[in-house]
Amino acid sequence: MVQTSVPELYEDDSHSVIEIRTDSLQSLRELGPPDLVHLVKQPVKSTTKQIGVYHHVTGIDASSSASLAAYINTLTYQPNDKQHKVISALYCCYNAFSRVDMRVQVQIPGTVESYCVDERGNKLEATEEHWLETYLCSVLRAYSYADNGTGDTIKRIIGVRRFNPIMSTEQEHKFLEAAEKLFFSGWQLGSDPEIQVPNLVSNHLTSGLLDYIRTTGRYTSGINLFEKLRMRDPEISSLLARVYIMGDEEVKAVQLLHEAVEELPMDYSILDCQAEFCNRKGRGDLALEIAKRGVVSAPSEFGTWARLAEVYVGMEQWDLALLTLNSCPMFTYQDKDAPRLPEPARISLPLAPETICDEIDDAGATPGSDEVHPTLRRLAAGNYKGTFHKAYILLTEITKKIGWDQLLKIRSQVFVMEEEYRHEKQTGPPGSRNASTVALRGTDTPQPNGHAEPVLGDQVEGSESDEADGEHEDDDDDDDSQTNGEPIAASSHLDPDVSKPSHSVTVRSGAETPQPHPPGDPSHQQYTQFQHKRLCERWLDNLFMVLYEDLRIYTIWRTEASQYRQQQLAYKKSAEEWEILGELAERLHHRDESVEAWQSCLSMRFSPKAMKGVLGLYERKGDGRMVLGALIRLVAWQYRWYSEFSPELLYAMRRLIEEEGAVKVRSIIQATSLPQHILDLTHQYAGLCAAFRSSGSDG
Repeated sequence: MVQTSVPELYEDDSHSVIEIRTDSLQSLRELGPPDLVHLVKQPVKSTTKQIGVYHHVTGIDASSSASLAAYINTLTYQPNDKQHKVISALYCCYNAFSRVDMRVQVQIPGTVESYCVDERGNKLEATEEHWLETYLCSVLRAYSYADNGTGDTIKRIIGVRRFNPIMSTEQEHKFLEAAEKLFFSGWQLGSDPEIQVPNLVSNHLTSGLLDYIRTTGRYTSGINLFEKLRMRDPEISSLLARVYIMGDEEVKAVQLLHEAVEELPMDYSILDCQAEFCNRKGRGDLALEIAKRGVVSAPSEFGTWARLAEVYVGMEQWDLALLTLNSCPMFTYQDKDAPRLPEPARISLPLAPETICDEIDDAGATPGSDEVHPTLRRLAAGNYKGTFHKAYILLTEITKKIGWDQLLKIRSQVFVMEEEYRHEKQTGPPGSRNASTVALRGTDTPQPNGHAEPVLGDQVEGSESDEADGEHEDDDDDDDSQTNGEPIAASSHLDPDVSKPSHSVTVRSGAETPQPHPPGDPSHQQYTQFQHKRLCERWLDNLFMVLYEDLRIYTIWRTEASQYRQQQLAYKKSAEEWEILGELAERLHHRDESVEAWQSCLSMRFSPKAMKGVLGLYERKGDGRMVLGALIRLVAWQYRWYSEFSPELLYAMRRLIEEEGAVKVRSIIQATSLPQHILDLTHQYAGLCAAFRSSGSDG
């Protein structure tokens, strides 16, 4: 079994990382940060000087003080540091159920002491219940905080060792048993950022369970667990149905959902599962009414509105899709808990000999090594997270299907545009007609595409978007001041067809009336349908501007690349620029162009993000040999940076073994022209599939 090296972050003498961690406990909101391991070392030939070093870790068995002490014992003798010896160590592991930090103090040689520290810094006795909760939290953190293969999570926090918390069916049984005992307390752990209020079926525990089942393919274990829990609460039917669908038992899922809806007709998680299933089967007509009922059931949840907008997109009812998207309640993104520690005095990141491979050395990827054009740096869409990310995906899907010009046309049909607002203010009809009230009333909204049914958004007005409106507006403020409500050509001769969106009137906290502008064109049409339109939420207005900038840069890139090809010249970009362009094309659903950019990046230096991108292409093409080639390199890069476990890479390996068979996969791995110690790392992933008895692993 190949083990990674141990990263070492040297403690600044003026800051104790243990004290800082204790002080930060009261501000933790999610599952807590990765475990912290703090070692006190002293030189072999001296007993006076002591130094503190630490690193982070996930996936260690935290079910008892003995298992954490066993991990500390593996750190006692390190081959890369023979000048010092460890004299004491402290392992800190956060328990998000009881909101305490479990700690194991080890004196070497000497005693082992376990206790817990609460949010006030008080030292308490660690009970068996505490250890059960801590164990479950540690498994959930290992899955939730794992890297997806792109390297983004690994680069975010330095010095984290990531282990697989469940390596066998025996460990799986232990995990599922703990999950069953604590299932009805799962809401205390919080939830994904798209969920406003954690509940019984939408929280970090249920997300972790579904993630584990999907990754390992252990559908039977998941079905057994949720069957037992469903006997105690029928609401859990939605989770059971999702596992049935994952395991390709759709008939059972449909029967279960039918029974569940009869028993709980307004349970939004069950309705959402039904709507998603029908929509994926191309039956938007069936999904529509279910999605509408889901919105009525949970009008303050983003997911129900987003599902309804998704159904409208599938049914090509673009105006209703935009209106529904505009009604989505948006939440401020709550990131995962991360260590809030000062800059270490020194960092040591040793390489395990088994992970050394010139081909995956991305030393050239250090920050600032690649020149990146400022316009690419400023692209805001890549930074969207949570509800804003999901909303942007929906907007780009509409744009991909109907084009930018048609999107702007429909936008102007359903939202009050700035020119209309000014015209109405100047020549408003008799009687008090205020744009903010008339446009939001909307119960008799005519539908430009012939659909007479009003959008469900009429039933619920307002959202929380003002406090969370588009985290990246400052990049677009300069663009806003250039338009004054009129479409303009993009600021490049290369893309005259991409016109900037004219402004809609947005809902802004404290001041709904826009600043005065020069009078509009007197020949402008009379806005007879003004009273039937809605105000565009500020965050959505900002999304249009961000989408415009994405499309503008994409058009410039493709036009320039075409011109260079015609002139038989090399089109040159830095490796990081190719990475950004690949992400840009992927965001806009241009998969072939994204792969082209990522391959250009890989031709210059190794990039896990680019390699993960081309892995997706090979998977879609069903090219098993190329999939394995990408997987081998990604697995090796992960091991290089102390990560022995990535659920996404394990999932890709499991799917490949299901399709090709374990014998063929192992043969292809062995035939690859890379050093044997690199191939052994991928063999370990294949071995996991055999341990879980995945389909195809037995022959």
